[in-house]
Amino acid sequence: MDVYLDYQSSKPVDPRVIEAMQPYFYTTFGNPSSLHSSGDKATRVLDQCRHTLADFIHAQPDEIIFTSGATESNNLSLIGYAMRNKNKGNHILISEIEHISIHNIAKYLEKNGFTVTKIPVDQYGRVGLRKIEERITEKTILISIGYANNEIGTVQPIAEIGKLCKGKGIAFHTDAVAAEGLLPLDVEKDNIDLLTLSSNDIYGPKGVGVLYGAKGFRMTPIIIGGGQENGLRSGTENIPGIVGMAKAAEIIQKEMAEEVKRFQGYRDRLIENILKTIPRSHLNGHPTERLPNNAHFRFDGIEGESLLLSLKDKGIAASTGSACSSKTLEPSHTLIALGLLHEEAHGSLEFTCGRFNRDNDIDAVLKALPEVVERLRKLSPLYK
Repeated sequence: MDVYLDYQSSKPVDPRVIEAMQPYFYTTFGNPSSLHSSGDKATRVLDQCRHTLADFIHAQPDEIIFTSGATESNNLSLIGYAMRNKNKGNHILISEIEHISIHNIAKYLEKNGFTVTKIPVDQYGRVGLRKIEERITEKTILISIGYANNEIGTVQPIAEIGKLCKGKGIAFHTDAVAAEGLLPLDVEKDNIDLLTLSSNDIYGPKGVGVLYGAKGFRMTPIIIGGGQENGLRSGTENIPGIVGMAKAAEIIQKEMAEEVKRFQGYRDRLIENILKTIPRSHLNGHPTERLPNNAHFRFDGIEGESLLLSLKDKGIAASTGSACSSKTLEPSHTLIALGLLHEEAHGSLEFTCGRFNRDNDIDAVLKALPEVVERLRKLSPLYK
């Protein structure tokens, strides 16, 4: 692709990360569970990486659990915590616009004796504290609200939600994948008990993730085996991948302020120019409380899939929503939750910029998109 603006679905691995990983494939390849010197080296590396990832979110090293990715971390946090604490209650709250992995985990829990209540959002995708409070019962043991939405970019009032949960003695989980590397994360300040991270979303390798679990929060493991990761995630640790994730976190901590400023410039250029030059175009998500790299639009009278294919022909990669559910023909559950009609939700297009974008990428979109929209509308029976 000449222009890649789908960084929310997948990011390239930073070359500096690849360089850091290389020795752990063929020279320092020991198993941390082994008792010889090679195993000792691997253990030291694993401990160093645990410290780095803990610093990234202001946690303690022994609160970091390495997993195979965000989906596993979400499973361990929700299923593991719910099963371990079902004697305290069987009620869980999630928002209507959670990532599809959270929704499917919720369905699994419902089949296994739990009650899940979905909290509605406003027209911008924000969860209100009053709506949470109204749905809490004496059996509520866990609330899971994503830090920011991976489609529309809306950022949630996480600190306020965390304070509410702490005051009521309810565990608070947040999937922070969409926000990591774009917003500062502080589990202590925000009263977060369980937090999900993904390696690839900070320019590390795929197949690695982290679950932060605050001290004292006990979970039932969902992968049983040799008892690695304090018995919570069995399986030989993926040392090269973990090294890559730690290096990615180290880089992004140093460079985030500069990157975010650049991304905001790209985002604001897209929003301002597209809304100004394309009639009957609309911004999805919150106008100000949104991720710095996210510009999500809908266009009356045309479908997002047609827009994607037309932009693809011009060498531009974008998205219509979550890559994890993009193969279905159903409209985004997030956009429907905002109150949009099905035909409105189908006309959406998402641009997410990243580390390797430059000004000319935005120029290319602003040149191509008005022509594409105009041509598709002329062909559309829905546009009047």
